Amino acid sequence: MIDIHCHILAGIDDGAQKLEDSLAMAREAVAEGITTIIATPHHKNGRYENPREIIVAKVAELNKSLQVANIPLTVLVGQEPAINGELLADYENNKLVPLNETQYVFVEFPSSHVPRYAEKMLFDLQLKGLVPVIVHPERNAEIVERPERLLTLVDKGALAQLTAGSVCGKFGKKIKRFSEQLIEANLVHFLASDAHNVTSRSFHMGQAYDQIEKQLGIDVVYLLRENAELLVEGATVYKEVPQPVKRKKFLGIF
Repeated sequence: MIDIHCHILAGIDDGAQKLEDSLAMAREAVAEGITTIIATPHHKNGRYENPREIIVAKVAELNKSLQVANIPLTVLVGQEPAINGELLADYENNKLVPLNETQYVFVEFPSSHVPRYAEKMLFDLQLKGLVPVIVHPERNAEIVERPERLLTLVDKGALAQLTAGSVCGKFGKKIKRFSEQLIEANLVHFLASDAHNVTSRSFHMGQAYDQIEKQLGIDVVYLLRENAELLVEGATVYKEVPQPVKRKKFLGIF
């Protein structure tokens, strides 16, 4: 199993704080059946700035420590950049880190809304040969209320990544239900942990895949797992035709 979104690098954002934390996360990941993790520290989100050279060095250090500790896990380079007006310039200046140095690049929206310039920014990234992957859209307040915002972006070439904890109900029943609706509407293409630690924000990957298989079938599980493998290889991922989200009543309300 591959986890394409994880805050396992120590001391550079709100994820692991010390090497011991990174190793604890690695052991937890292996116990869940994860063999490969893309390290994706926050970048330019108002609190943290993690350009390429820092991430590359930290990943190399962690892989050495994993070997010494005899933990069978491989960590790859990545980054979780917040959407901002400098994304293109950062890419051109070699500060942006695509996932495993492929064409795929994460883009994080503010939790409250989708910026007005998001559609143009994602289009401009695609003109550079990149494939933007919107992280955890199920936790964006505007997308929850107006899922057509995500439909428009996916229709125009963006991909999206769902958080395993959302599927498992770790962020509440509303987000759990909405996550399932996004999968049914073919609006998400990857499942990842977004793990920050082994306590309050752990992996939940196995549990999430079990839940998806139970609710939506094994074919969806295969698609999501294989897409993570294809992303790491820099290959074209599988995409079904995106559909509008079908709202379902829950306890008499939508």
